[in-house]
Amino acid sequence: MQVIFGIIYHFIGGFASGSFYIPYKKVKGWSWESYWIVGGIFSWLIIPFVAAWLTVPGFMDIIRETGGKTLFWTYFWGVLWGIGGLTFGLAMRYLGLSLGMSVALGFCSAFGSLIPPIYRDLFTSDTTNTFSSMLRNSGGQWVLLGVLVCLLGIMICGRAGMMKEKELSDEQKKASIQEFNIVKGLAVATVSGILSACFNFGIEAGKPMAEVAVSRGSNPLFQNNAIFVVLLWGGLTTNFIWCMLLNARNKTFGDYTNKRTPLRGNYIFAALAGTTWFLQFFFYGMGESKLGNGASSWILHMAFIILVSSMWGLVLKEWRGVSKKTLATIVTGIAVIILSVMLVGYGNSMNV
Repeated sequence: MQVIFGIIYHFIGGFASGSFYIPYKKVKGWSWESYWIVGGIFSWLIIPFVAAWLTVPGFMDIIRETGGKTLFWTYFWGVLWGIGGLTFGLAMRYLGLSLGMSVALGFCSAFGSLIPPIYRDLFTSDTTNTFSSMLRNSGGQWVLLGVLVCLLGIMICGRAGMMKEKELSDEQKKASIQEFNIVKGLAVATVSGILSACFNFGIEAGKPMAEVAVSRGSNPLFQNNAIFVVLLWGGLTTNFIWCMLLNARNKTFGDYTNKRTPLRGNYIFAALAGTTWFLQFFFYGMGESKLGNGASSWILHMAFIILVSSMWGLVLKEWRGVSKKTLATIVTGIAVIILSVMLVGYGNSMNV
């Protein structure tokens, strides 16, 4: 029953992540950097603080009492993840929900599974859970097979995007994705996927905070909420600096007070997007606490996000007007990525 609840929580989190960008499409008259940072203030500052306040009594005391090394690495991984989150937003901007999320999260799944064991091989004296040990045991071999299948799925999705680029006119492409650009989109989705895996590393770095929260009587279901506060400060830092630079370069600081735009609606939709985004990790933390396996939880989370975002891509008619061959190609690519995520998850479960 515990595993079932873990899967349900991961699905709810995946649904939130796969859906969060939709309210941004309702923002009118603002530049991307303006609505992205307004939503981000809710995603990475306000809502995590409220969630921790509601679920982890004395969470600020826990953070203040945590060692500097733990806080540094939790924040550091958050900064790197923030770059991934920033480029993730750009991937949605240039590729749309279905293609953008499939490519970015496919890379995220693959690199999230490979980077930690490679790091252990190169920089630690560990002999278990290393890349070299993965080559020698069946669980690790399943993970590596999953990574190869993931890269194949990404190639298929990229091929579908190029086919779409050739088949549709500029007007048709912009009808569903206003700034569709396959080259820019695939580039930022790749960077996003690699760096977004750092969020999982940040959770692992901040585990001492979760342990203290549980020891002081917090519900284990919400133990990661204290970690999220520090981790997301790192994400906020990266995104805030970049968006302010874009506001200055593009002279878009006026967006926030421009009465010629629906200001109230823009703030509400951006806040809704940001809140929905955070809910993915709120429920991720609940699911991870039930399953007790960070690696497999991360993979399951990725699978649900890809599945939900793909559904939204079809609902929002991002592939309207393409040939049956192109539509079949993107569906095949997404299916292959989901298969790869399952293979990686299976391999990780064998190593528990």
